[in-house]
Amino acid sequence: MHSTPPGHMVELLLIEDDPDDVWETQQTLNEAKITNNLHVATDGEEALAFLRHEGKYSEAPRPDLILLDLNLPKRDGRELLADLGKDPSFGGIPVVVLTTSQAEADILQARDLNCHSYITKPIRVEHFLMLVRSLDEFWISITRQTATPPR
Repeated sequence: MHSTPPGHMVELLLIEDDPDDVWETQQTLNEAKITNNLHVATDGEEALAFLRHEGKYSEAPRPDLILLDLNLPKRDGRELLADLGKDPSFGGIPVVVLTTSQAEADILQARDLNCHSYITKPIRVEHFLMLVRSLDEFWISITRQTATPPR
């Protein structure tokens, strides 16, 4: 992706409590041939511990991308999006909501909470590739803009 050198593994954090959806996401990543380290958190509290490097996650990498289910135990995806938006140390990590919900209220709320994309499950390889490409293009253009010295 944007900040990783060629051949470098993309660090993905999948926040998902359904083992079947975790497996499906892994298969989609494999089909899309995205070189990645997929880390999985099964609820919102575990995800925060991962992102904050707490406990067993003290050596966790900073993810290049977060894939987030909205309906999670303990702390749901909406609460987690709100937490991420309040903490500037998480700024710059794109968050993609992956959910079964097609409700307009959920889509609007996720957008208001600054998710970068909203995809309904099941994930199709073509949609995931389009997402990754668009994120690459977005971050490459941002990098070019910020790398250009002022005149």
